[in-house]
Amino acid sequence: MAAWVAGLAIGQMSVGPLTDRFGRRMPLLVGTLCYAIAAAGCALAPTMTLMCVFRFIAALMGAASLVVPNACVRDLTYGDASAKMMSRLIIVQGVVPILAPALGGFALQFIGWRDIFWATSLYGLLGFVLVALFLPETLLPIRRQPVQMKAVLVRYGKTFCEPHFCLNGLIWMVQGFVTFTYLTAAPFLFESVFHLSPFHYGMLFGLFAVFMIGTSQLNALLVDRFSSEGILRTALIWSTVAALAFVVLAVWSAIESAPLGHLNGMYLWPMIVIMLLVLGPGGAIGPNAMAGALRYQAHNAGSAAALAGTGQYVMGMVASVLFSLLPVGTAIPMAVMLLIAFLVMLVLAYYPRRG
Repeated sequence: MAAWVAGLAIGQMSVGPLTDRFGRRMPLLVGTLCYAIAAAGCALAPTMTLMCVFRFIAALMGAASLVVPNACVRDLTYGDASAKMMSRLIIVQGVVPILAPALGGFALQFIGWRDIFWATSLYGLLGFVLVALFLPETLLPIRRQPVQMKAVLVRYGKTFCEPHFCLNGLIWMVQGFVTFTYLTAAPFLFESVFHLSPFHYGMLFGLFAVFMIGTSQLNALLVDRFSSEGILRTALIWSTVAALAFVVLAVWSAIESAPLGHLNGMYLWPMIVIMLLVLGPGGAIGPNAMAGALRYQAHNAGSAAALAGTGQYVMGMVASVLFSLLPVGTAIPMAVMLLIAFLVMLVLAYYPRRG
């Protein structure tokens, strides 16, 4: 897992400037094909060391599929139109990582782990073919940028300092903190504390994913009537209030269940409902935050998308490490971490934009 996350972080920062120099198609084609080859290497790996090496390479190459779609959206759209198209992308970019653990656990009941890597390799080859056949080049030659190291570093610095990217990009990054808090904490809460079976936990994962899909598609409809910035702020207010209620419920359940030595099962469904209210608006937060971050980045959308994406995974790693240091047995650590994250995003959303 560490090799995968490190590969994604380094890969996004590397491929971003390449897409601004050579266009969107070629880096995505090369990255997708090499991802498929590396995934096959994982399936054939005879040792854990080689497995980690191929896993790192797969992430390094696969990072193109995280950067290029966002950059293509910015090439073709602007402002609220970008938010609408980002909402379509969230079905894959936001929901699949949440569904993946449940799908993988389900698949392992019928096939071996090597077969999973063969399946991902075939998926990579399918992606390569689809890109080759149907994805046109979206970056105009006049907008292409050099890739000298100094120029790349200067570009990253200027991108981060641009007010709209800085504030909205940070919201996008902190959303990674929220996602990884959920991915790290939810198994402890529902499997170890409430003793759900892997099957029922997988079903619950699916429920959260469906909720996120629904809000992302609702967001695509709402941007036709309301501003992307207004929807972002409303979604953050909703999630922040729900997160505060989650903290209250978590503390109350811990106090009431203390004599039992474990959480009372009667709190299971209230926590599921409150978590849906907390995490559901993420389907609207992510697309609008990314659209705002890329609003004035038409000249280097690839680098900007890479910077935001890498920051999201860094924040995700911070969340995972932080949760591992906190006591488990109640919902309090997860609830507090989510509340802090949404408060930070809410402040960023209302901080004045200049420029």
